[in-house]
Amino acid sequence: MADVLCVLYDDPVGGYPTSYARDALPRIERYHDGQTAPSPERIDFTPGELLGSVSGELGLRRFLEERGHRLIVTSDKDGPDSVFERELPEADIVISQPFWPAYLTAERIARAPRLKLAVTAGIGSDHVDLQAAIDRGITVAEVTYSNSISVSEHVVMLILSLVRNYIPSYQRVIAGGWHIADCVSRAYDLEGMQVGTVGAGRIGSAVLRRLKPFEVGLHYTDRHRVPALEQDLDVTYHPDAESLVRVCDVVTINTPLHPETEHLFDDELIGKMKRGAYLVNTARGKICDRDAVVRALENGQLAGYAGDVWFPQPAPLDHPWRTMPHHGMTPHTSGTTLSAQARYAAGVREILECWFDGRPIREEYLIVDGGKLAGAGAHSYSAGDATRGSDEAARFRAG
Repeated sequence: MADVLCVLYDDPVGGYPTSYARDALPRIERYHDGQTAPSPERIDFTPGELLGSVSGELGLRRFLEERGHRLIVTSDKDGPDSVFERELPEADIVISQPFWPAYLTAERIARAPRLKLAVTAGIGSDHVDLQAAIDRGITVAEVTYSNSISVSEHVVMLILSLVRNYIPSYQRVIAGGWHIADCVSRAYDLEGMQVGTVGAGRIGSAVLRRLKPFEVGLHYTDRHRVPALEQDLDVTYHPDAESLVRVCDVVTINTPLHPETEHLFDDELIGKMKRGAYLVNTARGKICDRDAVVRALENGQLAGYAGDVWFPQPAPLDHPWRTMPHHGMTPHTSGTTLSAQARYAAGVREILECWFDGRPIREEYLIVDGGKLAGAGAHSYSAGDATRGSDEAARFRAG
């Protein structure tokens, strides 16, 4: 029997839904590159249900209990007295989400002698100290591509929201106003602008594909050059982020967080961007220096900043990104639409089926395996730890 400790975000304030806005989801069987969507033996949920909150349980309870395993689901993940901290020493498997991450620091891993598998319900496993997982021989897996398109759609929405000054205009309507001059005094057309992505993997390349019809100049930088992308979309390659940001009016960050990208967008790099450029970050909050972003918005170096990723998560109530000017921040929602939840819940089940049956987990799902980076992890990550400072997440509840 395995103890499976699953950390999910809280149910809606008004209670777990009894009905939904739509009756069904489009069926997605394959992604753009041909990878098949998750294919577990069975699912015990209806696609389109809220699966990512505690009552949804990722649709796993029946499956796990029928096999004799114990499932513990909680949203209480931070601080020494949390349910997560109390249950961790007996956990064989930990499941967490990027949106409400249970940070698996080296200290927590040391207090979890039975832990063998850490699964990310979604994509992005930086909330796990990957070096500690490598050293301990813990397998780390995520549901690669399950919500990549969800995030790329969110990026395009945020770019348009910033450039067209949508959020302040909407707020004018809510306030009962009709102040057109105030609304358009910071509104521009995206057409003709130069737009670049730092990171051109599944999300970054999907953003570029979706922006092509807007008649903009497209740019990218990535640790792996992608000639087919350059040819198919007429995209300009840059060898590093510095050369890209110098020419772009809009920069979107779509690269994983690891020691090489931590605080990449600091005062120096932001200072090399065009004055009045826009920065969109749906990758990880820690890729940006928190206070450098605030300063750039206050002094006009950035015309706007938007995203849905913070550090830590949830962000403390006094986090300056909540109150800085010209922002379009949301909680981490881009990759956890009801559509995405159906895929990443199915993918978590597929990973667990393979684990319990002794079958190989898909190569593209692996981040750490056999004491080294593997699969998607070897392609996208660097060994090391990006969890430092995550203990500040406890202040969200306290504040």
